[in-house]
Amino acid sequence: MTQANIANKATGRRFRRATMHDLPQMQKIYAHARALMAANGNPTQWGTEFPRESVIIDDIANQRTMLLVDVHNGRERILAQFALCPGEDPTYASIDGAWLDNDTYVTIHRIASSGLVRHAARDCITWALKHYGNVRADTHPNNKAMQHVLETAGFARCGLIQLLDRPTDTTRIAYQRHEW
Repeated sequence: MTQANIANKATGRRFRRATMHDLPQMQKIYAHARALMAANGNPTQWGTEFPRESVIIDDIANQRTMLLVDVHNGRERILAQFALCPGEDPTYASIDGAWLDNDTYVTIHRIASSGLVRHAARDCITWALKHYGNVRADTHPNNKAMQHVLETAGFARCGLIQLLDRPTDTTRIAYQRHEW
């Protein structure tokens, strides 16, 4: 049994797909993440409205949203959430820099922690790497916390990309890790 499996067994943490029943709690977690980003010098990455409800609903409907959950006092809690998007991401077609490779990959988007436990975002990234092997992500230049999480998880900083779905503040740092 690996250390991660031992830790998951001890904490009761597990991953599952989100359902529409989870939407209200997910929205609270995204609001918490927006407030935390703003308080830490990153008020524009998600602003006051991102991710939009329609995006969250679409992620759930298309089974892209993964939740890290545990049980505390007999009730399930969402510890973290993220969208796991398979296939080529159009935003990543143009990069000022270079990806590690052009192999098939998944992208982590919209990762947010509830703040209930430490290292929840790291656990999500570790899970994605274990299950998919080749993972890309991006984050805002002011999001020092996510840059730290990605870099300590072994992701390489590959360059800069420009978001296609927003009119302003579109530059993001692009990351990739490929488990060979």
